[in-house]
Amino acid sequence: MKNIIPSTIHTLPDVGTVLSRNLIHDPKQEYFLYVPRGGSAGAPVFITVHGVKRMAREHAQEFASFAESYGVVLVAPLFPKDRFGDFQRLGRKGKGDRADHALNRIIAEVGSLASANTDKLYMFGYSGGGQFVHRYAMAYPENTARIVVAASGWYTFPDSKVRYPRGIKKAKGLHDITFEPARILSIPVCVIVGKRDVHRNIELNKSKKIDCQQGPTRLERGRAWIHAMADAAGAHNMDTEYDFQVLPGCNHSFMKCMHRGRMGKRVFGFLFGPH
Repeated sequence: MKNIIPSTIHTLPDVGTVLSRNLIHDPKQEYFLYVPRGGSAGAPVFITVHGVKRMAREHAQEFASFAESYGVVLVAPLFPKDRFGDFQRLGRKGKGDRADHALNRIIAEVGSLASANTDKLYMFGYSGGGQFVHRYAMAYPENTARIVVAASGWYTFPDSKVRYPRGIKKAKGLHDITFEPARILSIPVCVIVGKRDVHRNIELNKSKKIDCQQGPTRLERGRAWIHAMADAAGAHNMDTEYDFQVLPGCNHSFMKCMHRGRMGKRVFGFLFGPH
């Protein structure tokens, strides 16, 4: 995988439990890991990324039963605010460490530890994590199988005339990243938003440019982005799968979406198919 440094550690971690780990070669970098009881050799890898509340442990705990049932290795990276202040946008120059590079190092270590299949990643992100996940997929389409983006505050549109992070024109703060529309548009995507996630709370980007491009709420922005992606794919004669799902009775809460909205079932169903 691009920019992933392989690890030399080959000790299989405990199975059937959520583990808190620190990278061997970067002890300050924490992540949560779940290896299914049925074994991990050749198993696909599911990445779940937290929002600005940094609920990485809760993500791992909530998705662990699904990872067990589907026989996949679960990874939930933690991006502390003091180190990854710009993680939603991958980490532009001068705005904190690169979250995409940190995730690549975690993936390399997990692949070595668990002998999992890290060639193509199955990814989910909630809120700020949804921002990270869809931008990571755009930056590393060759590493990405399918993604689910839930309740993202705003999006990077497949517009090569608009500079990143609103569009995919070359980013000044990400010198090593080039966005290639044809490859970006080949990745199947599902957007999930709560039906009641329509409030412009303090965490939402209220930029006039964002409002004009994407709409005023997370619900409208998610629908506008998935339509823009589908239209762009059609313009490239691609029939990539794009899905938009609304969770009844859910506002902007990861836990409510998981419990009341049964989001976990929807996420794994889209990423891995019917169980």
